[in-house]
Amino acid sequence: MTDREGARWVRGRTALAAFVVVTALAAGGVWVGQASKPASAVDAAPKTSAVQEVKDDGEPSDGLPGVRDCGRGKPQIKPHVITLTCNDAEMVATAIKWKLYGPREALGHGVVQVEKSDSGLGAEAGFPATFRLLDPKRVGGAVAFTGLEVTYEGSTPLGDTTEMYTLA
Repeated sequence: MTDREGARWVRGRTALAAFVVVTALAAGGVWVGQASKPASAVDAAPKTSAVQEVKDDGEPSDGLPGVRDCGRGKPQIKPHVITLTCNDAEMVATAIKWKLYGPREALGHGVVQVEKSDSGLGAEAGFPATFRLLDPKRVGGAVAFTGLEVTYEGSTPLGDTTEMYTLA
């Protein structure tokens, strides 16, 4: 009887070991499969004002100008994401935290995410920067900032320390 119990014990351990190995291989395959997909922080960043409506700080605007991402939608107060190059969305200002947000200008800091499509790998890079919204005007029935100044805190994606963008 002890031989049968010993054989059952070995079969049980073998089955458990096989289960652990198969589970580990399957989990590793999923992880490797997802890691090999060319993910882009720029693609993952919200690019429309509709998404930014959810990310609004929820504070009353008190007549403050907003930002119309790529010139569309309702102006959003204190957006966390602003698309810089609307034709290809290769440059997106993300993780914006506003230090000052007033009726004439707004100052904040965050990261400019740049997708480098010329490398062939779809690699992306992040560049810390400060953002200054300016030139508030009435656009589409609401007041919105129409200019954005980006000043990089170190290396820059295009070689310029400061870049100006027109927001509509």
